[in-house]
Amino acid sequence: MKIAFVGKGGSGKTTLSSLFIRHLAATRAPVIAVDADINQHLGAALGLDEAEAAALPAMGAHLPLIKDYLRGSNPRIASAETMIKTTPPGAGSRLLRIAEDNPVYEACARTVRLDDGEVRLMATGPFTESDLGVACYHSKVGAVELCLNHLVDGRGEFMVVDMTAGSDSFASGMFTRFDMTFLVAEPTRKGIAVYRQYKAYARDFGVALRVVGNKVQGPDDLDFLREEVGEDLLVTVGHSDWVRAMEKGRPLPFDRLEETNRRALRTLNETVDASYAQRDWQRYSRQMVHFHLKNAASWGNERTGVDLAAQVDPAFVLDERALATPQPA
Repeated sequence: MKIAFVGKGGSGKTTLSSLFIRHLAATRAPVIAVDADINQHLGAALGLDEAEAAALPAMGAHLPLIKDYLRGSNPRIASAETMIKTTPPGAGSRLLRIAEDNPVYEACARTVRLDDGEVRLMATGPFTESDLGVACYHSKVGAVELCLNHLVDGRGEFMVVDMTAGSDSFASGMFTRFDMTFLVAEPTRKGIAVYRQYKAYARDFGVALRVVGNKVQGPDDLDFLREEVGEDLLVTVGHSDWVRAMEKGRPLPFDRLEETNRRALRTLNETVDASYAQRDWQRYSRQMVHFHLKNAASWGNERTGVDLAAQVDPAFVLDERALATPQPA
């Protein structure tokens, strides 16, 4: 199952995503955590010290390897250099699984051991001073989008992505890659404004969106969110002494997280699990093609010098049955 955490900067989405990742790890579920935010804080939220977080390999730096591996023997893709972030898989492409070992994970993922389990952590890499004025951050997350486009995941296994703040994720098709999107919203006008943006963008693409109210301090905050968000409000989270201790570098055992917040995490998990029945792999594959053709026409064809529409395999549907076809060696 693929889950995104989104929200405005400072809303607490990285904290909430890290808590959910810890919750999943405690159930011994296979989990890949991905830091796709322009500000790379997920590693620290999962307990890495500054040096460990800085040593995480950047997915963007391994983009040639990722492309070459995923391309496999797909005859529609002339070379790895002609792959762009939206290139969809087809016959001959290599597909990713959550729990497997492969060269992409070997290069880009690191195991993070938590109190009650472990997760694989991947990071896009930070936006550096050398990128200013010459690069777009969406080029960094292109590696994540390619991996999502080639990922076949099942029930009970999870990829959790901490997305970049605000509505930037709508600059590509990546926002349609998830079974569930949790929007973390504070009970403020700015927090609700981001929710309305997401709601408007997501509506036409069938994106499953639920709101997690954060920093809720009393009935007035709760009433505000209910009035503004309505049935999209799933759970709320208030002050946490456990989180405050973690942020001070004095982590407590995860089983000491407040019961109200543990209950909220269980609700998130149940909501994700229930979304499995709503999966539509045909739509998922159509949306991949839709955004690939848009990107090809707007910039991809010119940049690569080839007609990227030819990369589309019209007979291919990305679903669990695709794994029945032997993977390229």
